Amino acid sequence: MAATPLVIDTDPGIDDALAILLALASPEVDLRLVTTTHGNVDLAQTTENALRVLHLAGRSDVPVAAGAAESLVYAQPERAGHVHGRTGLGGVDLPPSPAAVDPRPAVVALAELLLASETPVTVAAIGPWTNVALLLATYPEAAARIGRLVLMGGSAGRGGNVTAAAEFNVWADPEAAARVLGATVPTVLVGLDVTLPTVLDEGGIARFAAAGPVGATAAAILQQYLDHARSSYGTTGVVVHDALALTEAIAPGTLGTVRRDVVVDTTRGAGRGQTLVDRRTVSDSPTAVDVAETVDSPAAVEFLVSRLSDLAARRG
Repeated sequence: MAATPLVIDTDPGIDDALAILLALASPEVDLRLVTTTHGNVDLAQTTENALRVLHLAGRSDVPVAAGAAESLVYAQPERAGHVHGRTGLGGVDLPPSPAAVDPRPAVVALAELLLASETPVTVAAIGPWTNVALLLATYPEAAARIGRLVLMGGSAGRGGNVTAAAEFNVWADPEAAARVLGATVPTVLVGLDVTLPTVLDEGGIARFAAAGPVGATAAAILQQYLDHARSSYGTTGVVVHDALALTEAIAPGTLGTVRRDVVVDTTRGAGRGQTLVDRRTVSDSPTAVDVAETVDSPAAVEFLVSRLSDLAARRG
């Protein structure tokens, strides 16, 4: 079967970098475009990081278009340099890419790709969802061509990871999240309920680190994440949120999902950014989303490790 066209909307970010590498390692998808957004670090840095990660994997041909520098309504309260390092890639200085940034704004590049594609396109949004919200508002005819929207963010029952209520990507732009989760695009929500149990341990990291220079570099980028996990949670592994969302984008059905109604708290109180998932019943609403509720974590980690090992071996 032909590979599914894929766009990744991202704010690299350590786990975003792994997600991009995972997509490039997977023959089931054809990465056509990377769009960048504010999030873990500022837009200029996330865009530069995306270019450099693609170059690391030998895919500087994949265009990178810069998108939203800030949230729709209120400025993102803070970045996540304490988790991802000052530049977003764990302090690792990747070689610069020979490629230039696509001159088109991200939303324009995405809309043109969607309208030109002869087959449905999967869009994986693994940073704040500002670009997706702008696409829905400005190019609804293009948004309607999305075959599947896979979102990393939110939480159905575990609370948040940046506040007691909110997960980072939703917290960074709750108004955008409310707009996206209120759309009728076929959507899978991959939140903390399935990402937090999915931990990549040091043994798995060592496997792809030994497979070649790309794997060794990916392992070096992860060191910042490992140090943060040890100091903050007392664990010896890392949660690779975005890579799990990409796994579902690459292999639909990896995660067990249930159609639910989801709304976002956009108030200015303590609950801002919370995803309120109605788990009382399965929904048949046109705006319901497929909420990921179950995961085979060991299988998902093995999928990531084996694919990164294969990519590292191929790049030699």
